[in-house]
Amino acid sequence: DVQLQASGGGLVQAGGSLRLSCAASGFTLDDFVMAWFRQAPGKEREGISCISTRHGSTYYTDSVKGRFTISNDVAKNTVYLQMSNLKPEDTAAYYCAADDTGWPNLDDACFRILYDYWSQGTLVTVSS
Repeated sequence: DVQLQASGGGLVQAGGSLRLSCAASGFTLDDFVMAWFRQAPGKEREGISCISTRHGSTYYTDSVKGRFTISNDVAKNTVYLQMSNLKPEDTAAYYCAADDTGWPNLDDACFRILYDYWSQGTLVTVSS
């Protein structure tokens, strides 16, 4: 059974930190583009970060640059999103996605890939 499982969301005060995890099962994230998206109530889904699991290249949207860090652990077949200095506007459901695109260099085009796999959402709530 091929799936992505997102976890790690929760309630945190502004300025706090959370680490989201995206665990893959049924396939190996050896040469994938992985991305994190989020969707706040009443807003469109927004791409926030992506990573090439083979090449290690990353990309961040401006609103999270310097605060969020995406990484992957090959042994655990998992991608992480470390979120620091969280703000109330970061409140949203967060989703991870995977595609076997194999791009070595990433830019905002990674958010327009037709991803093969999606996780369920994990809710992040940041209180002021």
